[in-house]
Amino acid sequence: MHVGRKMTTDLITVTSDTPLVSARDLLRERNIKQLPVVDDQGNLVGILTDRDIKQAWASPATTLSIYELTYVLQKLTVESVMVKDLITITPDATIERAAKILHDRKIGSLPVVEDDKLVGIITSTDLMEVLLDGLGVKEESGRLEVLVRDRIGVLAGVCNILREANISIVSMVTLPLHMYPGIFELVIRVNAPDRETAVERLSQAGYRVITEYKKDLEPFLPAE
Repeated sequence: MHVGRKMTTDLITVTSDTPLVSARDLLRERNIKQLPVVDDQGNLVGILTDRDIKQAWASPATTLSIYELTYVLQKLTVESVMVKDLITITPDATIERAAKILHDRKIGSLPVVEDDKLVGIITSTDLMEVLLDGLGVKEESGRLEVLVRDRIGVLAGVCNILREANISIVSMVTLPLHMYPGIFELVIRVNAPDRETAVERLSQAGYRVITEYKKDLEPFLPAE
């Protein structure tokens, strides 16, 4: 999946000359955390977050009287507070790439630009929805786990067992177990009524199936 298929395109934006007080009120009214700042041509020129506004309100200007402070803040514009050193992404970037940037930079969203113009925004919430879809948790399903070695054909082997049992796979995710090099965890979801049969068939084939939290995974590691 690519960013362009998941990004939000119905955007709320401001311009750099928007009064900071107005931007603050907009964030509160719409219950959002940030506002992209664009110029008259729709080019992205900055980002204003609720954190930026809070920092402005807590600036050294607080040594002024409440009336003087209110006057000063009312004169401030978005341009004086917004972040101009931007991290952006393009619509044709992969979801994985967006997730890595958000994780590495410890940020909650990325503006999406194309030819310098703002076309959308992708957030950590959007990526969480992709994860939930991929895990199949939005469907009525049963979950089970199988630990396998990194070998060619291992996925086909598991899938064939379930196919022969006429069990449909809702989702399958492969996760490396870093504490056990060369071992992967298959998180499988099947239709809820088929869960017990899936566990039985896989167990009969020699797989050690996990259906609940296990602190110690040693007994479930696949044989050499």
